[in-house]
Amino acid sequence: MSALDGLEVRRTTTAQQLADGLAERIMAGAFGPGDRLRESAIAAELGVARNTIREAVRILELTGLVRYEVNRGAVVIAPTPENVEALYTARERLETAAVVRTPRPDQLDAITAAFEELREAAEAGDLGAIVDRDLAFHQAIVALLDSSRLDDFFAAMTKELRFYLTVLTRSETPDEVVAEHQVILDAIRLGDRDRAVAEIRAHVDASVQRLRAMLS
Repeated sequence: MSALDGLEVRRTTTAQQLADGLAERIMAGAFGPGDRLRESAIAAELGVARNTIREAVRILELTGLVRYEVNRGAVVIAPTPENVEALYTARERLETAAVVRTPRPDQLDAITAAFEELREAAEAGDLGAIVDRDLAFHQAIVALLDSSRLDDFFAAMTKELRFYLTVLTRSETPDEVVAEHQVILDAIRLGDRDRAVAEIRAHVDASVQRLRAMLS
């Protein structure tokens, strides 16, 4: 049995859809840590142009699930509970440190604008846009720390977070995504630092628990 069994490609399938399908199989353990993604073999098995597979693999590289190694090509970095824990712990530390600060009016406006864009994406039901706006909302929160270095650090983390958020968003309704972020925004607007910290922690902890369940 091949690790690609069941992965069907329609004529309208794009590189992004292929990347999503491959990512799901990585999460499911069909490809193990260190496994190579042989572009020619995948292309032949799925009946897809190799250039399309190459583009899909590059998308996976941006998510942090794949890296390129000399003389080996694309190699899978499978998500593990330990990786999830480390990534989301770093995220929680940054965001909880940020929300205890008093936002300037322009910072509050930026967080509010990011939330409204998230709401619009949710209303449109656009999964990719929801993930983008979700990350932008949390990036706006991290910006409260007034550190370009920390901004850059979080931006680098979003490459890996993007994949996990895509997985999580598929398991939620758009309304649930909006509601989870609404309570965070409300706490920040009210200047309730303790509540803001609690809401961030609850949001991150819920994500970690759901990801652990998927990985197990």
